[in-house]
Amino acid sequence: MRQATHRLTIRTGGKGLIPITHFVTDWITETGIVTGLLTVWCPHTSCSLTVQENADPTVREDIARFFESLVPEQAGRYVHSYEGPDDMPAHLRTMLTQSGLSIPVIDGEPTFGVWQGLYLFEHRRASHHREIVLHLMGEE
Repeated sequence: MRQATHRLTIRTGGKGLIPITHFVTDWITETGIVTGLLTVWCPHTSCSLTVQENADPTVREDIARFFESLVPEQAGRYVHSYEGPDDMPAHLRTMLTQSGLSIPVIDGEPTFGVWQGLYLFEHRRASHHREIVLHLMGEE
């Protein structure tokens, strides 16, 4: 049994879903681990992770639009606004999604379905450098 860890830094361009599948898949290949369990962790409170369709980019647009209506930015609506009007809504959106994922690795690949991809979901308007922590435990 082997373990490997890695930290990815992803630059976001503001709100939206940023595909990160290829970064993760490339790293898994580098580890040489063929069968195991991958943990993907996002140590931030205003962005999150999700597995979602990767074939049609309009899915990402619809998801972003849904979250805008579900958790809108409205001045005066939230007490917490330390970093601006998008701060508290970003925390709520993160709470409604996921900060960590567990993904089986089989034959050296994450076991995504045909239409699935891994995304960093940025909830803030401004561009950020986000860290993603990867931990893979398995066998070669």
